[in-house]
Amino acid sequence: MKRNAIFILLILLTVSSCRFVQRKHKAADGDATEKKDTVYPLGFCTDSLDLVEGTLRSGEIFTGLMTRLGMSQAEAYKLAVASDSVFDSRKMRAGNAWQAYFDADTTEIRNLHYLVYEQNKVDMTVFRCVEPYAAWKVSKPVETQRKYVDVTINSSLWNDMVAAGVSPLMIVELSGIYAWTVDFFGLQKGDRFRAVYDQRVCEGEVIDIQAVEYAVFSRDEKVLPAIFFDQGDGGNRYWNEKGESMKKAFLKAPLKFTRISSGFSYHRKHPVHGTVRPHTGVDYAAPTGTPVMSIGDGTVISKGWGGGGGNTVKIRHNSVYTTAYLHLSKYASGLKVGSRVRQGDVIGYVGMTGTATGPHLDFRVWKNGTPINPLTMESPSAEPIAQEHLPALDSLNRHYTALLDSLAR
Repeated sequence: MKRNAIFILLILLTVSSCRFVQRKHKAADGDATEKKDTVYPLGFCTDSLDLVEGTLRSGEIFTGLMTRLGMSQAEAYKLAVASDSVFDSRKMRAGNAWQAYFDADTTEIRNLHYLVYEQNKVDMTVFRCVEPYAAWKVSKPVETQRKYVDVTINSSLWNDMVAAGVSPLMIVELSGIYAWTVDFFGLQKGDRFRAVYDQRVCEGEVIDIQAVEYAVFSRDEKVLPAIFFDQGDGGNRYWNEKGESMKKAFLKAPLKFTRISSGFSYHRKHPVHGTVRPHTGVDYAAPTGTPVMSIGDGTVISKGWGGGGGNTVKIRHNSVYTTAYLHLSKYASGLKVGSRVRQGDVIGYVGMTGTATGPHLDFRVWKNGTPINPLTMESPSAEPIAQEHLPALDSLNRHYTALLDSLAR
């Protein structure tokens, strides 16, 4: 309580000492205009201090940064103790920006008065580096803007969206919403995206897409709306006009009547080579010839010999997920690169081709190019929206369809 009282008094005294004055400025036409001098609300006046900026070095800790800026070890420790209820120094990240404010003396030795550490593009922590030591949180002002986008693909989704002034963050949102219904690797010239959404802006930069309320993908006569509706069950929030989920479910496993013989690990001892190496998949032990199924709709992007993986089939399901099926004894009849497969289609049969000690399927999943554990991956529900919400969903669809049509004129 005593520390808080001192801190509040300090802020009041500091802010009251800042000069917010009205000055007369002459415009080009000779008229007098009034302009207010302002100080960025960091909680202290920056006018009489010299600023030095930098970023946190790799492996650098809080006390290390403070001593680099001129504090003694003892002073840095006292500041850390005084700030521990406000700032967790263990969460400091290399590369994050800081601003140090020193006195403006012309002598070689200058005292550090304040440090501003940026946790992200909005939130900062301010440290008073002279006694009484203190710290407080500051957030930059954030504005929420309602936006409308209407982009027709000419070269690529990325190029055309950016050329239209749309944040790349919006491209990520659209790819997530339509990941199960639109192949973002196969967009064609003339394809069209329209959407109504909210974005958060800080100092002129888009920092977040808060919500995509409604989106429509069009190709020729095909129209795919995506309507935001939260049922409050923690599940899917985007639906088409019929109330069907925009997401498709994955199968829990690519084959039946199996046991897991080896799990996902970055430190597995290889059963043949005896060396410790990553195994970014799951091994399902099963008899040779057991049918292997695609866990979801997708396109075969490779089929052939995979070295130690033997006969391998790789399937791209959407712009987010890709799966691979290794050590197959043979492929499904007619399967080739470019084949479209549906969830549950047989794409091959269990074997022990490549480097293997027994018949099994090595099953792998990549999310945005990064291997993930197939056993813990999300399997989005494909259940339709609850019947009682269909009238509200239909009303939203009609409202936003009319809105987009009016904005397009």
